[in-house]
Amino acid sequence: MKEISAALVIETVARLCAEANRYLGEDVLAALRRAAEKEESPLGREVLEQLLENAAIAAREDIPLCQDCGTAVVFLEIGQDVHVRDGYLYDAVNEGVRRGYTDNYLRKSIVVKPFSARRNTADNTPAVIHADIVPGDCLKISLMAKGGGAENMTRLAMLRPGEGQASILDFITTVVSEAGGKPCPPLIVGVGIGGTAEMALISAKKALLRKVGQPSADPETAALEKKALRRINNLGLGPLGWGGRITALAVHAVTVPTHLASLPVAVNLQCHSARHKEAVL
Repeated sequence: MKEISAALVIETVARLCAEANRYLGEDVLAALRRAAEKEESPLGREVLEQLLENAAIAAREDIPLCQDCGTAVVFLEIGQDVHVRDGYLYDAVNEGVRRGYTDNYLRKSIVVKPFSARRNTADNTPAVIHADIVPGDCLKISLMAKGGGAENMTRLAMLRPGEGQASILDFITTVVSEAGGKPCPPLIVGVGIGGTAEMALISAKKALLRKVGQPSADPETAALEKKALRRINNLGLGPLGWGGRITALAVHAVTVPTHLASLPVAVNLQCHSARHKEAVL
């Protein structure tokens, strides 16, 4: 049995909060550079070049990429042979978010009483935590700083099984089209297909953790991703919705088995500032 201290979890989560908000991953930067080369709209190219400049400034000056430092969404893969000592794991994650956002002067955006007082918690807690038990003796922590504008465009459809792939593609395209510039394209489009309603939604968000543009390991799902990306980039929305060819950098889909009477499909959009970092303890 491997022991991991709660203090190490706190320290790690606090660091990931700062890194996710300040430094875009190389996969995201490479995708933006490719997009700038392919974009046919002069205004769209200018927007993409400014996004790259913004990322360079944030990294150089150690400042947030965006004024919206997002909800801290934390995915935990907990090895079945791991024991967290000297504290409760979820408390440690929340303390790490508290320190990460407070010590690094990141904007705090979480409010209690969502439909009434909406008082700010002042430390960006509680985090949204998703935990899976996996084989092994490691604890993997993936932290996503999820901005409100893109998150607000999340949609779920409970399609009829007979509608199949055509309706899935129509739904994905419609979600992006109706979102327009609100989620700050170019986007990474996360899609969850199958399971139950809540599993589809979580799958769509988990899909956003994948390296940008890396296709699904399942050939059928990878083909669907390719078709969806083509349709999205034919919408003409372009960077920030100001017109152009590059509305999305990638479509990442996750499919799981589902009930014979169901076909749940969820779409979760990630803005161009695709902020997530991970660590393995």
